[in-house]
Amino acid sequence: MNWHGLLVDALTWFILLYFILLNCSYLLLNLVSIVSLRRRAQEAVLDDLPQVYSGLEPPISILVPAYNEEATIVASIHSMLQLTYAEFEIIVINDGSKDGTLRVLTEAFGLLPLSEAYRLQLPTQAVRGVYRSTRHPNLRVIDKENGGKADSLNAGINAARYPLFCGVDADSILQRDSLQRVVAPFLSDPSVIATGGTVRIANGCEVAGGFLTKVGLPRNPLALFQVVEYLRAFLFGRLGWSALNGMLIISGAFGIFRKDVVVAAGGYKVKSIGEDMELVVRLHRTLRARGQAYRIEFVPDPICWTEAPEDLATLRNQRIRWQRGLGESLSANWGLMFSRNGGAPGWLAFPFMVLFEWLGPLIELGGYLFMIAAFAMGWVSWQAFSVFLFVAIGLGILLSASGLMLEEMSFHIYPRGRQLLALGLVCIVENFGYRQLNSWWRLVGLYRWARQQDAQWGAMKRKGSWQA
Repeated sequence: MNWHGLLVDALTWFILLYFILLNCSYLLLNLVSIVSLRRRAQEAVLDDLPQVYSGLEPPISILVPAYNEEATIVASIHSMLQLTYAEFEIIVINDGSKDGTLRVLTEAFGLLPLSEAYRLQLPTQAVRGVYRSTRHPNLRVIDKENGGKADSLNAGINAARYPLFCGVDADSILQRDSLQRVVAPFLSDPSVIATGGTVRIANGCEVAGGFLTKVGLPRNPLALFQVVEYLRAFLFGRLGWSALNGMLIISGAFGIFRKDVVVAAGGYKVKSIGEDMELVVRLHRTLRARGQAYRIEFVPDPICWTEAPEDLATLRNQRIRWQRGLGESLSANWGLMFSRNGGAPGWLAFPFMVLFEWLGPLIELGGYLFMIAAFAMGWVSWQAFSVFLFVAIGLGILLSASGLMLEEMSFHIYPRGRQLLALGLVCIVENFGYRQLNSWWRLVGLYRWARQQDAQWGAMKRKGSWQA
């Protein structure tokens, strides 16, 4: 056999083994998630009984960074004001919005200027003013110069009065009992330093008075693809890693942290475009290096509903930003990987993220192009090409279907048969173009990270059409 044949065979086997390892790793996480969900289902039997900690939960500061969010901010704040939680405050951080965000907040909640001094534990852009609602004593608004989401969160941490803070996106809707559920691990385990909840797609749903009144599916195909994508990412991605205490990301849309631990770690990294993941990875790295016992948990039942992009340009910007943020988060914390005290985060989760999430789009798209070209030119047999299609697409369909299965087994959010049928079809269709397009956008993000181009958030269009 000549060198050309050996090279083709080697590349073919490498690509096949990569896709097999990728999908089998996700299937293993799926199995871990199933066990975790069964255990949680058994514990949920006691939820209807009187709770020992009812009314004694630690107070929470809800931080809501807002930049050009006039379309959704009022409904989001109304939903948070009606949360069933003993003691909490809401701090909206207007990050130099160019639209009417501050105006609609002032009109809806009767804001008046407030002379307030607070400890500057973390450096931020200049604060222009602090406002307090005349209708809701636990609502304050900070108006500051534009500095990005991380800078806004740091400003919110400076102003926060309580030991726990919850970061929530300005376009999000929380269920009434979300805080009670997501804070539960802090009550049962003093070593817990952070928890995250589930994020679902609000497109196609109906919201009235700040609360989700009807669960529906979006008519927009891009948003519909993202429904399945989010089910897969949260229900067996993060749930599986949480069981191993190896979860490296808590969504910036909905997560709770111990304020003192975050301040000691330096707060959110302002220059990072993926500030939510970077903070969690840094917490793992610093606490592992100290040998300090801690837990970071994912809680699947509290739900935060958020608006998904419905046009290609906005979705593209989002995915490029996510991939670049992933690269920044991992490269800034290399010391965690294979470190002496790395445990599951350093020896399992970090290498997994590097191989399958960070470098994944390069290998996946390269694999598609090579196998298609090699088959067309007769370099690989139809049997080898069929095996590739099975592991790359067939197992991808299986993974999407397993995410939907976990949703149906556990929470049953989409009860109608037509909804389940639509989601089942999406599990199949998304593997023929949508996932490959996502891989291309992620590859662009990887390239921009490698070139160290200036990071830009891009315009995120908010329609707010799900609000009544």
